[in-house]
Amino acid sequence: MQTGMISSTTAAPLNSGTAAKTPSNSIDKNGFLQLLVAQLKNQDPTSGGNDPNQMVQQLTSYSSLEQQQQTNSLLSGIQNQNTALFQAQAASMVGKKVEVDGSGLNLQSGQSSTNIYLNASATVKVTVQDASGNTVAELPQGNLSAGKSVVTWDGKDLNGNQLPDGSYKVSITATGQDGKAVAFQTSLIMKVDSVAFSSTGKISLISGTNTFSMENVLGISI
Repeated sequence: MQTGMISSTTAAPLNSGTAAKTPSNSIDKNGFLQLLVAQLKNQDPTSGGNDPNQMVQQLTSYSSLEQQQQTNSLLSGIQNQNTALFQAQAASMVGKKVEVDGSGLNLQSGQSSTNIYLNASATVKVTVQDASGNTVAELPQGNLSAGKSVVTWDGKDLNGNQLPDGSYKVSITATGQDGKAVAFQTSLIMKVDSVAFSSTGKISLISGTNTFSMENVLGISI
């Protein structure tokens, strides 16, 4: 009786060190190129009823993908350069006074000021309050012209006592000659003590206990 030779194979153990590949629904640039090369080796796109336009479309898709990735890399590099440039410019603001959109008085070393932009001439009175809302000082400004006016405060309370440095609220009334309220806007004057950067690219200016976004800066002075 004639018998045939039977060869057997032994399955590799589960823990043989060969990592199992997990199927994926997505494909990267290299995978796309490998598929395209395999197709060209095994299939003539111009014969057998195949539509050569499909090949052209695939090549166009690959070219577009390549250009898009190169553009993204270039834009990312430009963004990093701009971030570094903005940070260097912001660091140069340390020690300078800046005008920031907002209201209040930032008392530092017994000095503080705020700006008032009046839509029309008006009699202005500024009331200073502490964090609890208590009135600590009153600063009558008299009649101010339309436009920008600077209100200064030496940090002394109603009794002439020097108050500690910090942030103080302000309440402002602006009354025209006809007795009606006049519209106005305010901004703060602060000295930049330090600059902070975040991982998202946001730049913050720190003055005492106050932190302001770079986007709120209206002007810079020495």
